[in-house]
This record gives sequence, structure tokens and C-alpha cells, in this order.
Amino acid sequence: MNDHQLELRRKAGERAIDFVHDGMTLGIGTGRTVGFFIERLGEMCRAGQLRDIRTVPTSEHSAAKLREFNIPIVSLAEFPALDLAIDGADEVDPDLNLIKGLGKALLREKVVEIHARKFIVIVDESKLVNRLGESGPLPVEIVPFEASSHVRWLNTLGCRAELWLEQDGSPTLTDNGNYLARAWFEGGIPDIFDLNRTLNDRPGILEHGLFLGMACQAIVAGEDGIRVLEGKNVR
Repeated sequence: MNDHQLELRRKAGERAIDFVHDGMTLGIGTGRTVGFFIERLGEMCRAGQLRDIRTVPTSEHSAAKLREFNIPIVSLAEFPALDLAIDGADEVDPDLNLIKGLGKALLREKVVEIHARKFIVIVDESKLVNRLGESGPLPVEIVPFEASSHVRWLNTLGCRAELWLEQDGSPTLTDNGNYLARAWFEGGIPDIFDLNRTLNDRPGILEHGLFLGMACQAIVAGEDGIRVLEGKNVR
């Protein structure tokens, strides 16, 4: 990632603070763009420009960053209805359907974000695609038990799937202690809704990176400035 792209992500993350108000309980996603949002949130809380903010983070990494700024962390058991969730995405289609999870936190992200009254995604314009899956893989969280059988099944879905491995050859682990697979669809996923149903029905597949009909808005940073795109499923 070059410095210019990093700067665009910073602008998207910082722009999202305009949607945060005193007293909110926020779902906080995972990733570098969200990191910029957390930093801005922390600065404003320290300066007294935002008060009484609570957060539910989607990863241990985001939780650690929130603690750096002494931003209160709560649970969904305490606050089951979140005012707003902020997160990045790996791909965003014209209807604001998303692929997420290459930051290795997709299951927790989906658990948190379905509890939000409003979910805003923050990205740079390189994340915009015509069809999900056209620029990168779909991450899939699987149980470690018989992991190779789940990957083998994924390969029957018209994609090339493999277990996600670390540099030392060990399986990549989520914060939940599960494995991740990645599935590449040449030219993109033909029918995202059919694939969503198929993956949801398969034992051993815990969650996947298709976030369909969840995002209300997308803050997109590009060469011409910041755009706020509206989704079809405004909640």
C-alpha cells in the first residue's frame, strides 16, 4: 500500500466521525482504515468534543487501540442495540453489498454489525467493484476439525479455495481460534445471494465474508474528495 492510498483511507476514517454524537454506543470494526477512525475518536473524546461514548470492538486489535485512548468498551449483553457501526471493507459493489474479512475478523464483525441501527462502511475508491469477488478472494471462517474437507467442498462451488496459511506454514487463526480459507472466483461471484445461502447451510462453515444488505452508507475517499454513497437498505 502506498502513502497516497494510506492518506485516502485516513480521510475516509476521519470523515466518519461526523456521524458520531454524544452518548452513542458504537460497533468498531477492524483494519487500518478503522484505526484512523479510532484515533480521531480518541482525540475528540480526550478533548471533550465527544462525551459518553461506548464501544463494542470486533477484534482484540481494535480493543487494544481503543484502550490506548481510554475509550470505554462494553458488550452486546449490556447494550444489544448499537447506535452505529463503523468498519472497512475489502470490496463494495454498487448496491453496497460487501466482501469483508481479509483482516481476519469477519465472524465478530458480522455479529456486532447486525446489532447496529446503522452501519457505515469506510473505504478508499480502490475498494469499489462492479461485482463482488472480482478483485480478491472471499474469506471463509471454518472449524479446525477436518478443515481440509471444508476446503475441498469450497472448491466444488466454482472457485479456487485454499486454507489460509501463515509464513511458517501454520493455519491462520482468528480471535475465535478458528481457521480461515480464501476462495477466488474468476471474474467475480456469479450470484452472491445464492452463494450466501449455500455457505450458510453447510456444517463446518462458521461464517463468510459476504455482508449483503447490511451497509446503509459508504464513505469513499478518492482523487476528487469524499463521497457518501447511499445503500438500498437504509435502516
